[in-house]
Amino acid sequence: MIRQADLPPVAEMVDLTMRWGTQKPVLDQVNVTVQPGERIVVVGPSGAGKTTILRLLAGLQLPSSGTLKLHGEPQTYLRLDQRRPADVRLVFQNPALLGSLTVRENVGFLLYRHSRLSDSQIRERVAQALEAVGLAGTDELYPGQLSGGMQKRVSFARALIDDPSKEDHEVPLLLFDEPTAGLDPVACTRIEDLIVRTTAMANASSVVVSHVMSTIERSGERLLLLYDGQFRWGGTVEDFHQSDNPYVVQFRTGSLRGPMQPAEL
Repeated sequence: MIRQADLPPVAEMVDLTMRWGTQKPVLDQVNVTVQPGERIVVVGPSGAGKTTILRLLAGLQLPSSGTLKLHGEPQTYLRLDQRRPADVRLVFQNPALLGSLTVRENVGFLLYRHSRLSDSQIRERVAQALEAVGLAGTDELYPGQLSGGMQKRVSFARALIDDPSKEDHEVPLLLFDEPTAGLDPVACTRIEDLIVRTTAMANASSVVVSHVMSTIERSGERLLLLYDGQFRWGGTVEDFHQSDNPYVVQFRTGSLRGPMQPAEL
C-alpha cells in the first residue's frame, strides 16, 4: 500500500503568473505546494486573485507563464482537452445542481456517464455519500425540494464520489469556493465540519477560498494570505492569531489602516 508521504505533491505552482493582455498580473510569480492530505485556506481581500488560484487548479484556465503541476504532471491543456484529467473536484459557492435530475443522479452524475459500475453499485455509493453528509433517504428528491443548506451538502456528497474501477488512484484535490458565504453561523459550522470530514473521507487534499473567519479557523491547517497577486504570508491557524505581519494584522482585525487598500473602481 502506497503511503501519502511517498506520493508527489498534489499540486505545485512554481513562479506562476496569470495576466490578461497587458494589464497588471492577477497572479505574479506565485509559489505554493499542496501536500497529500493537507488542508489549505487561501485568504485575502476581494480582487486579490483567490478565485484565479482555484480556476487554475481546476484546469479552467492556464497560466500565462510559470509551471503548474498536478500529481507531478505539468498542466499544459485545459481540463476538457485532457485525455486523463487529474482528480480535481470543485465545490462551487452555488451548489450547481441540475434541477431536472434527482439527488442520486446529481451525486452520481460522472459515474453514470463514465464509469463501468452497475446501476446498483452506483446507487450504493451515492447512498453512502449522502449518509456521510447527513442526507440519507434524499436520493430520489429533486434539488428544488431541498433547502439551500441541504443543496450545498449534496454538492459535498458529489465531491466524495470516486470511481473505484479506474486503474490508478490519485489523491483527490478538493476545491471549495467560498463554501459558507451567506450562511448563518450554525449552517457555517455544519459546512466547516463537512470540509474537514470530506477531505479525510476522500483521502484528499483541499484548498478553500473564504472570507469567513470561522471557516478560516476550522477548515484549514495552513493559511496563505494573498494580496495584489502575491502570497504575503503563510502559516498555521495558531500562527495567524499570533503573527505581527502587517497584512495578517489588517486582515485579522478588519482595520482600514495597513498595506492592503481597496481596489480602484
